[in-house]
Amino acid sequence: MTLRAAQWIITRSGQRRGPNGPASPGARQVLTPSAGNSGRGRPVAHSHSGEPRHPLERKTLMKIGIIGAGNIGGNLTRRLTALGHEVSVANSRGPQTLAALAEETGATPVRVSEAARGAQIVVVTIPLKAIPDLPATGLFDGAADGFVVLDTGNYYPRERDGRIAAIEDEGLTESRWTERHLGHPVIKAFNGTYAQDILDRHRPAGDPERIALPVAGDDEQAKKTIRELIDELGFDTVDAGGIDDSWRQQPDTPVYGLRAGVEAVERALAEASPERPESFRG
Repeated sequence: MTLRAAQWIITRSGQRRGPNGPASPGARQVLTPSAGNSGRGRPVAHSHSGEPRHPLERKTLMKIGIIGAGNIGGNLTRRLTALGHEVSVANSRGPQTLAALAEETGATPVRVSEAARGAQIVVVTIPLKAIPDLPATGLFDGAADGFVVLDTGNYYPRERDGRIAAIEDEGLTESRWTERHLGHPVIKAFNGTYAQDILDRHRPAGDPERIALPVAGDDEQAKKTIRELIDELGFDTVDAGGIDDSWRQQPDTPVYGLRAGVEAVERALAEASPERPESFRG
């Protein structure tokens, strides 16, 4: 398997491009959004951090494990180490293949089974089809008490992942399916974010050009932890509800790939349809 974040752009005309995936890693194009299927009709909780405010006061440095060193994982490694966090990064090919990233960032290359050791946040940023290939037990052994798992994944049945019956037939959201395989609750964020934006589009709090990211999850404290980290990375956030509501930010929804502020992200989440389009069915 290849442990890397992969995101595709499907334009409304059906043309495919890939800002973070196999077609064109790291390219800067426009994603166009669609839907998942569970949590139909539920209202979205729209608390946010969009108002001008003092910069984040929490400067506690954390240990963060990143599983997946593709475009999203690689750029999160770059930004998080630049902010002073201690980062361990892993991929499926082994730590020896991460020497260049480690030299560039100061991150520690490790095996997948070691990525979570001591980590307060574990980022899982690999193709959805690779999730079942992660260690069935012990993946989070040695993680810090109360650790949080951040999931950046998307389901691309035709282009990459193949058909996953639990998502299409049982109506599980992508992140609920991932959560069940991992055996630990997840917070969903960065799944519709351009990888290059992590490096180029971060802005200080209150900046009129600061963009907002939707964040979904069932554990409010874990969600708060991720929202604070995203704030530190230079982006506002919008509470997109629980994991069963996270279909609102899946590929081909209005918010997917949206580069906009809090109010526009709130509107986009509210406008999402629970019907998964044919182009995103296996």
